[in-house]
Amino acid sequence: MFNKKAQLMKRDEIRKVQEEKMLKMVKYAYDNVPMYKRRFKNEGITPKDIKSLDDVHKVPFTVKDDLRDHYPYGILAVNKDDVVRFHASSGTTGKPTVVSYTRNDMDTWNDLMARCYSTAGVEPSDIVQNAYGYGLFTGGLGFHQGAEELGCSVLPTSTGNTKKQIQMMKDFQTSVLACTPSYAIYLAEAAQKHGFDPREDFNLRVGMFGAEPWSEEARTSIQDSFGLNAQDVYGMSELYGPGVAVECPEQNGLHIWGDEFYVETIDPNTGEVLPEGEKGEMVFTMLSREAMPLLRYRTKDIATIEYEECECGRYHPKIKRIEGRSDDMLIVGGVNVFPSQIEEALLETEGIGEHYQIIVDRDVLDKLFVRVEVDREYYDSDEYDEEELLGRTSENITAILNIKARVKLLEPGTLPRTVGKAKRVVDLREEEDRIEEI
Repeated sequence: MFNKKAQLMKRDEIRKVQEEKMLKMVKYAYDNVPMYKRRFKNEGITPKDIKSLDDVHKVPFTVKDDLRDHYPYGILAVNKDDVVRFHASSGTTGKPTVVSYTRNDMDTWNDLMARCYSTAGVEPSDIVQNAYGYGLFTGGLGFHQGAEELGCSVLPTSTGNTKKQIQMMKDFQTSVLACTPSYAIYLAEAAQKHGFDPREDFNLRVGMFGAEPWSEEARTSIQDSFGLNAQDVYGMSELYGPGVAVECPEQNGLHIWGDEFYVETIDPNTGEVLPEGEKGEMVFTMLSREAMPLLRYRTKDIATIEYEECECGRYHPKIKRIEGRSDDMLIVGGVNVFPSQIEEALLETEGIGEHYQIIVDRDVLDKLFVRVEVDREYYDSDEYDEEELLGRTSENITAILNIKARVKLLEPGTLPRTVGKAKRVVDLREEEDRIEEI
């Protein structure tokens, strides 16, 4: 077990470390980041007002726009000479969000990722095929560094060139696959098209999947296809990158490394801190970050945090599966709906494939529109009945979400495949084409 002492800390130990680090981090951010000094002044507080974890709610929130507004160096707490790495978002909605790392930050990140691999069941003897993208995106290098820190051999295949990915997976007898869950589904599909049996021809035993939401049904599909354990990994660029939390083999929640992150759940509308165990938006404070400390960072991710001891023996708080993002939420007929709930309804429908799109056609939807591929085997069988499958799919969506949906069944292979994050929601509100023409 990598860093066994940190992984097996008791809850009272974790809380003691959190409080000690939190008080230091609040003062560090206040002293070294002008933005935080201004925020504290506006709230009429100083670091001396934060005497324990019970006072953390007094600290003002940090949001993603703060990073954009202070692009590129405005939240640095160190001299640029002390920065050894920069990463950044794609910037598709404006200026990119830049994150920075000192040497100590890199060591911490590597440690967190190595813990994640270890917790998921990866051993130093494993061969890791890393099919996350390398570059400004934190995924590729984050998963790469963590595997090397653990002692694994790494195949840095990155994204794309799927035929070569499959061949290398077979030739090198890769035992761990790291990529987005949607790409794992695509790899299984492509391998079969090229004449491989993913369960028999490959040697995969663990999958490290993250960077996008996915359902239990998607997990089952991946595990059945490859014969591996599909483990969820949580992170975001603002919080180092991947490595914030990971599933243990129990697969009943993602352990947040409590000695490095303090997590709260809040009401996304009011900002009020919610009692333990209540579902809300996750808010993280980084407890050791040197280059770019973030206090009470609003993630927009909606989840429930569990604090009981896990059957694996770890006490680090667990994220029960993330239900969606507050900014991804759709309003359909007055009902709040997350894409992950729609995926659950679709993948529970026998005969439906893994690939789908949700169509957004107006600011407040009065009906849900979904395009989904039919499962290849069912589509080619004599039993395929389009009207019957349409009816069952619509009924399942109504049963789970309590809303009606218009469903369009597509031939397998119709929707575009991606090597990165899958595009599940298509927004036509700014387009000339209307939903009736799809």
